[in-house]
Amino acid sequence: MKDKITKTSQTRPLLRLVKTADELEQAVVIAAKEKPFLAAADFAKAVQKVVPKNTSPTRTISTKQEKVKTQLCNSVTVSSLSHPRYGESGVIEASAPNNYQQIVTFTDGERLLINNADLNDAIVSESSGRTYPKEYSEAIAALEEQHKHELERLSQELRVGLQAEAGAKAEAQVQEQISSLQNLYKQQKEQNVQLQQRLDEMEGLRKLEIENQQLQQRIQELEHAVQQRPSQQWGNTMSHQATKVLNKQVKLALEKTIDLRSLAQEPPKENAQECLRLMGMALKNLASAMNNTQALEAAAIILGSEPTPTAIAYRAEQLEMLPQAVTDIRQVLTKPECTWQEFWNVAQEYEVIKSDYWAELTNEETDLIIALQNASSQPDIIGVGSIVSHADPYRTLYVERGEVVEDLGEELVVAWNGWKEQSKKTDRYFRDELRFWQG
Repeated sequence: MKDKITKTSQTRPLLRLVKTADELEQAVVIAAKEKPFLAAADFAKAVQKVVPKNTSPTRTISTKQEKVKTQLCNSVTVSSLSHPRYGESGVIEASAPNNYQQIVTFTDGERLLINNADLNDAIVSESSGRTYPKEYSEAIAALEEQHKHELERLSQELRVGLQAEAGAKAEAQVQEQISSLQNLYKQQKEQNVQLQQRLDEMEGLRKLEIENQQLQQRIQELEHAVQQRPSQQWGNTMSHQATKVLNKQVKLALEKTIDLRSLAQEPPKENAQECLRLMGMALKNLASAMNNTQALEAAAIILGSEPTPTAIAYRAEQLEMLPQAVTDIRQVLTKPECTWQEFWNVAQEYEVIKSDYWAELTNEETDLIIALQNASSQPDIIGVGSIVSHADPYRTLYVERGEVVEDLGEELVVAWNGWKEQSKKTDRYFRDELRFWQG
């Protein structure tokens, strides 16, 4: 009927015939004959024609459903104060439509559907719920039990999940605290290192201050020695003789200041360069303290550099490398089968002070170095282990790569790389038939 009933409002008058399919269809057919587009009023007129108001559709009860047992009583009274029929009495003449209401007919002939709670002595069905067959009841009970177990399992999982989440949060907080403590420890350690470095710097400054005080004392002694000279000896001019005397006094004073660098007893006899370096550095410090240009020039002459503080400091760093350079070079030269390449690998690190370490080496050591250099300039001789090719450009072996595996005196045995898969892997050649492989 969906082609005739298109709105929800059209179905309301047809609710009276919902239990009787024949009468419902008859009412719709009657309404459809009146006009093509039907309204709710048209359906109401058709229902009135099929079933008048004084009659009601037959109520059919399915035999598959359990009949509701309702005991009819002669009289009931409305006991609810909120009901408009409070205090009035009526009788129940029809079966209850449901388990919660009763159809009551009052003395004035009006029939009302009243809740059981509003009546004083209404008797309703024994069962307040819907009844099912036995197999359905068992299935429903099983489902309820399964649902109960599922709810318990879900609640248990929820509790476990909440505990795990709380544990994870606590662990994360602990890890964060540990990380922050580690960072704090690292910062404190760095601060301790910086404080230790600062203490070392302060100790070094204190030692420098003591050294400067001693140098000032030596300078005062020098000035006092100059003042004690008779004025007639200097003649109010700096003569050559006066210069010698002053240099002698400076030398004596400097020898006394060498004790600041472990030279208090006597200057080193085996390493004169180190003594000169220390003396030059002492003159440089003296020039820096007194702003004396002559002392700076004297330090530059001793160290062999330009008379500038930067050049003197750079030259002093080079001379500090000299003892280690001599030691490394002598270790290489003392090897039984020393080669020029081994010597050069060490010597090139100290190329900037070549003249300095060359002066420290003995004549035998310098002669050995010259011999190694001359031997390296001579061409190599093909022997066992040499990588060779054939010398004849018209031979296919001219571009092949081979290795000398045996020396037979006048002839050499060569194993060719291209012959590895062949039965014959080597062959004999004279030395002049071979050349070093060029790649």
